[in-house]
Amino acid sequence: MKINSPVKILLVDDLPENLFALEVILSNENYLCVKANSGNEALKILLHQQDFAIILIDVQMPMMDGFETVELIRQIEKLKHVPIIFLTASMDNSLQIFKGYQAGAVDYMIKPLSPEILKAKVAVFVDLHTKNQELLVQAEQLKKLNTDLTAQKLLSEYSLSLIEASHDPLFAISPEGKITDMNNASVKVTGITRLKLIGTDFFDYFTEPQKAREVYQKVFEKGFVADSPLILRHKNGKLIHVLFNGSVYKDDKKNVLGAAIVARDVTDQKRIETELIEAKVFAELATEIAEEAKINAENATIIAENAVKAKQQFLSNMSHEIRTPMNAIIGFTKVVLRTDITDKQKEYLNAIKISGDALIVLINDILDLAKVDAGKMTFEKTPFKMKSSIAAMLHLFETKIQEKNLKLIKEYDNKIPEVLVGDPIRLHQIILNLVSNAVKFTSKGKITVSVDLLHEDDDKVILKFAVTDTGIGISEEKIGTIFENFQQATSGTSRLYGGTGLGLAIVKQLIEPQSGTIRVNSTIHKGSTFSFTLPFQKTNSDVELENELTEIDSEMKNIKVLVVEDIALNQLLMKTLLDDFGFELDIAENGKIAIEKLQEKDYDIILMDLQMPEMNGFEATKYIRNTMHSTIPIIALTADVTTVDLDKCKAVGMNDYIAKPVDETVLYNKIIGTLKKSKLDKKEEISTSQIEKIKYTNLEYLHHRTKSNPILMMEMISLYLAQTPPLISTMKQSLAEQNWQLLGASVHKMIPSFSIMGVSSNFENMAKKIQELATTQEKLEGIHDLVLQLEQVCLQTCIELQEELNTIKNAEK
Repeated sequence: MKINSPVKILLVDDLPENLFALEVILSNENYLCVKANSGNEALKILLHQQDFAIILIDVQMPMMDGFETVELIRQIEKLKHVPIIFLTASMDNSLQIFKGYQAGAVDYMIKPLSPEILKAKVAVFVDLHTKNQELLVQAEQLKKLNTDLTAQKLLSEYSLSLIEASHDPLFAISPEGKITDMNNASVKVTGITRLKLIGTDFFDYFTEPQKAREVYQKVFEKGFVADSPLILRHKNGKLIHVLFNGSVYKDDKKNVLGAAIVARDVTDQKRIETELIEAKVFAELATEIAEEAKINAENATIIAENAVKAKQQFLSNMSHEIRTPMNAIIGFTKVVLRTDITDKQKEYLNAIKISGDALIVLINDILDLAKVDAGKMTFEKTPFKMKSSIAAMLHLFETKIQEKNLKLIKEYDNKIPEVLVGDPIRLHQIILNLVSNAVKFTSKGKITVSVDLLHEDDDKVILKFAVTDTGIGISEEKIGTIFENFQQATSGTSRLYGGTGLGLAIVKQLIEPQSGTIRVNSTIHKGSTFSFTLPFQKTNSDVELENELTEIDSEMKNIKVLVVEDIALNQLLMKTLLDDFGFELDIAENGKIAIEKLQEKDYDIILMDLQMPEMNGFEATKYIRNTMHSTIPIIALTADVTTVDLDKCKAVGMNDYIAKPVDETVLYNKIIGTLKKSKLDKKEEISTSQIEKIKYTNLEYLHHRTKSNPILMMEMISLYLAQTPPLISTMKQSLAEQNWQLLGASVHKMIPSFSIMGVSSNFENMAKKIQELATTQEKLEGIHDLVLQLEQVCLQTCIELQEELNTIKNAEK
């Protein structure tokens, strides 16, 4: 027997993490930890290995709990005296505690375990085991020498030494409660010598003697007592928290001689429990404070969001209220300017038009700023011709530049691809602001607009745009603030040149979200250069410019327009403009009257105001699309160009929008362009209607896959009929809400079932096209019609499959 070999400890727990934690705690000692993850595994180990110093076992385990396992262990002769400590998360049930001691445990430990206490307890029992092993070795030696009496004496001495080695106070007490013996730990815990302790009343050393007496009496009544909490008092007044454990001892004739009492010191454990309770209280208090802070933050967020919404609504209303009369003022001014008038009258009317245009610019600046603040600024990805677009935009300034005797120089890098993908409207807005400033602040010299190719790869290009003038310049100290809201170069700039100071702030907010940068170099009295870079995607597609729609095609004659407008001045303006175009028109004062006129007469296109009494433009369009199922082109006339209303226009099915005040060129081009697109769509509808006459489903594949088994066929068809209508609803709702990710996902789920049900691959390709558009979010103007067609295909397929299902069911009866 090797005394110096590692001491073996058996760890039994069904949770690997608990076994790992126990092994870590005991890893620094000269211990060999053997792990078992169940009672069964522990018993298998103990059948082959029985030289364990101590067994640590969890109470609650599946299949076989700790109690059952310990009872079986105690049936093994060599394991009857191995110390077993139960590990448990709760000691509230006294019956459970009794059951543990009855099964053969010597102690309990509560989870979470204190590493110090666990190591101390294990050390005591390991020490006992080691000394016992030493004793056994000595006994064997004595036995060989046939000195049984000496060996017995040695065993007695070793037993006493083991008791003395225990760190817990141990008392031998007579039935009358007198101390008959004790170990050295008892002397330390009381501060009284051995001689003075012997014969004294055991209960006098506790803070509650009566309670100690009652516990002691239970020992003689039940034969044992376990973990009764008491407090020992040292002679110097120090209090020690102990758990009172005891059992009676008997002579050979089973007569009770007295009781052996162990008072386990749990002072540190009590201190830790107190600290944990305090920490818990502080944690709960901190949680309450955090929750209160969270609620305050949420309330502040709600208030801020409501403020933004109120601001957006106010701007929307103000935009509508200002633009509506401005529409009439600017529109009729343009009409009168085309009539025969005197030069003086023309001068006055031009002054009115310039003032009106300036007011519209101011409104647009404020609305753009509001969009930026609200995070509503969106950027399109549309193919356009960069060179033609820049040239057409600069053409707007030629008259003003000539009036001021300035020279406009255009420099364009011909290495730039002809067609690029980006947001041409926002690009126009940026350059218009910069060129407008250059014209405004330059009284002599020239203005140079340049576009250069900085970088090109397979997918994109980066262009540098620069606007250089020979104007008043900007002082060095002002350059750092000119891109802030309401900032101008000097306090007198607004008075001398006009403007709000919003233009450059908006320019910066339009450039940076597109991964661009803007810079300025300027010298007082010499001029300024504003330069910015923007990335654009490359494309192989071609585009048609709006300004190419200059004349009505021969096919586009006799156009009948329904104008839905409630304000008399705007009605008159629209009549004047459309008469000049040579179009026929009828006027409806609100959406309800418009619907009545549509039911009585055919029109080519509708110009729909949004805010009207009785039935507004949104409600009327929704009725026309969903109830009348009409695809007539509808262009919104809106004085509110905030993002919210434009999104609603698309959601209800409007084809396009025109902002008030209405520009006659834009109005003309929008009508012609929308009608041309509508004609192309009708040609596609004719081919689609021809397809509709053909049966949508072909169940040949389904028959093959199911081997014409009617039960399997009914199951497959029923599954399709159950899943498709919800997918159609999700597809339509996501389109209305412009939730492109959800739209793509819902269409994606439809595609696999098309081939199973024999739906034509043309419709499968249509679904894949919708999924592609929803993913790339490019050319979204055609996605609405595709979704409507796919909806009709799926609905018709459901009708055909329902008929087929009924046929199969009837055949089975």
